[in-house]
Amino acid sequence: MDEKRSKNLKTAFAATLAVLLILCFAFMLHAWRAGHFASPQALREYLSGFGIWAPLILILIQTLQVIVPVLPGFLGCIVGAALFGRWGGFWCNYIGISLGSVIAFFLARRYGKALVKRMVSAKTYDSYAEKLRGKKGSYTLLLFLAILLPLAPDDFLCYFSGLTEMSSKRFVSIILAAKPWCILFYCFFTASLI
Repeated sequence: MDEKRSKNLKTAFAATLAVLLILCFAFMLHAWRAGHFASPQALREYLSGFGIWAPLILILIQTLQVIVPVLPGFLGCIVGAALFGRWGGFWCNYIGISLGSVIAFFLARRYGKALVKRMVSAKTYDSYAEKLRGKKGSYTLLLFLAILLPLAPDDFLCYFSGLTEMSSKRFVSIILAAKPWCILFYCFFTASLI
């Protein structure tokens, strides 16, 4: 009886999560098609329209932009700092990007190479797979540096990490320790650009 109930709860949770993801992706697709991600100014105007919900919408956008990397994450960092102040923007972006990174890791862990190969070109995937074959220790360092520094392919590496033997605890620790510095850079030194 308990086993059946547990299975039903897992099924209900998975179905609910799938529906929420579909709704979130529909939201992002609509915003993208409407041109709200075309420039920092367009995103700023779009977010401003959400009033008190704007910080949560930015967190959602930053989470989803890691999961489906169709817009650059630095755009949200710049706009978040301009709208909510440097520290407010930092926290919205840090929460959203970290959450998206962890979700990408677990999606890759659950659905494997087939999913990751759909997210990037076969050439990119094969290049990383070949370079990192048998280099467990150096991959941890590479991931840390990629997450730490701006403009690295960190969204892809979050997915790729889910295919490695890296523990989820180590991955989350790297994200939480390395990700703030790049976001702080964007929030403190680029917010004045818009």
